[in-house]
Amino acid sequence: MRARVLSLLAVAVLVAAACSSSSGTAAPTTAKTIKIGMANLTLCCAYFIGMSNAVQDEAKNYSNVQIIATDGGGDVAKLTSDIEDLISKKVDGIIISGGPIEAAPAALDDIKKAGIPVVMVDRKLKGGDYTSWIGPDNYAIGQEVGDFLKTKLNGTGKLAVIRGGPADNSIGSDRTSGLHSKLDGTGITIVTYSDWGSWSTDGGKKAMEDLLAANPDLSAVFCENDSMCLGAQSAIADAGKSSSIVVAAVDGQKEALKEILDGTNYVATGRNNADQIGRAGLNRMMGILAGGSVPHDTVLPSPLITKDNAVKFYDANSTF
Repeated sequence: MRARVLSLLAVAVLVAAACSSSSGTAAPTTAKTIKIGMANLTLCCAYFIGMSNAVQDEAKNYSNVQIIATDGGGDVAKLTSDIEDLISKKVDGIIISGGPIEAAPAALDDIKKAGIPVVMVDRKLKGGDYTSWIGPDNYAIGQEVGDFLKTKLNGTGKLAVIRGGPADNSIGSDRTSGLHSKLDGTGITIVTYSDWGSWSTDGGKKAMEDLLAANPDLSAVFCENDSMCLGAQSAIADAGKSSSIVVAAVDGQKEALKEILDGTNYVATGRNNADQIGRAGLNRMMGILAGGSVPHDTVLPSPLITKDNAVKFYDANSTF
């Protein structure tokens, strides 16, 4: 696919050069620099950092592509301002990583008015048009993890859930809802942490410490992302309960995969890999700019990763 994209871009450059020549004299065929904006709502966490870095790293495969990355600091107004700035810089395309927000209509409206293609990665923002989206089916991932934990716990025990937040974050709620769809009505009791883990390792550790204090009989914990569960795993170890409490989450962060490979109490994660999504997003944008016909929505495969298959997914050099 990449070779085809490069070929199409080369043809476009040659055609443009031929059209601009006069008196039969060939014009220079130097490839035009393609500028792509990578608009990040936030670079707060390993997941979003990994996705932005993956876009920039994948762009190195194209000699004439420049990535302009921004960080909105978690502020929708700043994200909108960043996108306005990218438009003023006459970027050829914009990739948006929307993080935990549900909508950014002003930003999408600005892009549409400018006639610039936009690819959303991971989060499909509401309230505006977009050219293409690439991401996971979070509900299905939660179901996969739920099925696994039901078997792992033999249908009994107490499981804690640590959510990322905020309350309207559909990515996290879809993951937990998928889990509930498989465990509700079984012999497994689910207790949900009353606050948010904020998608971070520190947040997950604090949540787990509180949960352990109130529920000394826990058998398992599910986190809406790996970063929180890496923190939870640390708190479990500090409490001397690594042999009695298993940990499962979502994303496929390389540190979590290493724990799974090493046979620790980190037993599973549903793949939603930021590196994979970022690279796919960049190549999707290149296909659009080459004039190709691309899907409007693409759901990426999200296999459950356990000790049985983790070796196929682990890459110590991954950006995430």
